[in-house]
Amino acid sequence: MPAEAKSHSPLSWLNNQPYLLLSLTSLFWAGNIVLARYVAGHVPPLTLSCIRWIGVFLILLPFAKPHLRRDWPALRKNLPLMLLLSATGFAFNNAVSYWAMQYTQALNALLIQSAGPLFVALWSLLLFGVRLTRAQLAGIVISLLGVITIILRGDFSALASIRLNKGDVMFASSLFAFGLYSALMTKRPVTHQLSLIAFTTGCGAAMLLPFAVWESWTGSALTLDALTLATVGYVVIFPSTLAYLFFNRGIALIGPNRAAPFFHLMPVFGSAMAILLLGESLRLFHLIGYALVLAGVIIASRQGSGRP
Repeated sequence: MPAEAKSHSPLSWLNNQPYLLLSLTSLFWAGNIVLARYVAGHVPPLTLSCIRWIGVFLILLPFAKPHLRRDWPALRKNLPLMLLLSATGFAFNNAVSYWAMQYTQALNALLIQSAGPLFVALWSLLLFGVRLTRAQLAGIVISLLGVITIILRGDFSALASIRLNKGDVMFASSLFAFGLYSALMTKRPVTHQLSLIAFTTGCGAAMLLPFAVWESWTGSALTLDALTLATVGYVVIFPSTLAYLFFNRGIALIGPNRAAPFFHLMPVFGSAMAILLLGESLRLFHLIGYALVLAGVIIASRQGSGRP
């Protein structure tokens, strides 16, 4: 009876809902981009990244300990891959994206973020010969049009006024690294998901620690005020602990190419936040963009559009 109750628990149900898990991941990451831009210049980016993963590691460690002991032989056997996952998915990707937001605008970052599925597809093709299906490619293109419609507010001529800077190049490089992480996740060792996330966040924090110390020594010290504490609290819990658990599980269930189009939900959620929280008006271009993104995601991620 207890085993049956456990198998039908809400957490067990959620753990097997890839589309919901990936949608929540995009929601949390959308908030992370908006927040990163808001606190740019106030919270040092490398220090924030390091604290972010230290916090996640400490939160998960008590729950992950028994799984880490059991899975340690598999993790040690695949140590080069595990270190590469830690570097691309946690250390480099996160630190550089935060750093980039010191120099670019949210509009530019969201446009570059829209290329996320293409980076995942590129790495999957180069490393493992996995090609996008016609449905996946069509879904990515349709959802990308929706993203651009939302960001440009229905005025495609605004593309001509966008100017790239070093922050844009940095943000693109972080996305390039995360595409590699997403593709490599299909080759991860068979472990409990808590073992995987605890190991990679711990290693990611260790990789970032020297850079956080250097940042502090060069004058960008962390100021412990209400904004800093709220920022750290949000990034540790939502776009880190929960989002990465959800993202990793989503990839495990449906594969990286079918999961990648959910990147395009981020500007949808970002614009919805602006409407709900900042009092912006709901316009026709929002509705058109939402419809295109959702249609593209459904087409690209449907059963049979690819293999995990």
